[in-house]
Amino acid sequence: MKNVSKLQAITGAKCPHCRQGDIFEYPASRISRFTETKERCPVCGQRYEVEPGFFIGAMYISYSFAVALMVAVSVAVFVLGNDPALWVYLVAVITANILLVPFMFRYSRVLMLYWFSGIKYNPRAAP
Repeated sequence: MKNVSKLQAITGAKCPHCRQGDIFEYPASRISRFTETKERCPVCGQRYEVEPGFFIGAMYISYSFAVALMVAVSVAVFVLGNDPALWVYLVAVITANILLVPFMFRYSRVLMLYWFSGIKYNPRAAP
């Protein structure tokens, strides 16, 4: 059993209980199935959806990601493009949001699990 930090577990989308098992069925690069979350941790058996509808709260985290991305892209376009036309902002913001949907979806769920699920890390949970 290797010791994994909380930050490593979050960035790797690992179980908050054992920090070993994957949270998602498929990699984010598999666009058609990036949303599929495992029901339980394959290592320690921890149930990820701790109550019915738990991941609905992840929409708020995803929304904050989208707003932050919109602001960052808009500032970058303003600075790099010397305040271009409105359509340039729209294309840049929409494109960035579409490209980063898998990231925002997955990490909103991961952060929801780590921040609001009440699941505590137990280093002895992993075999």
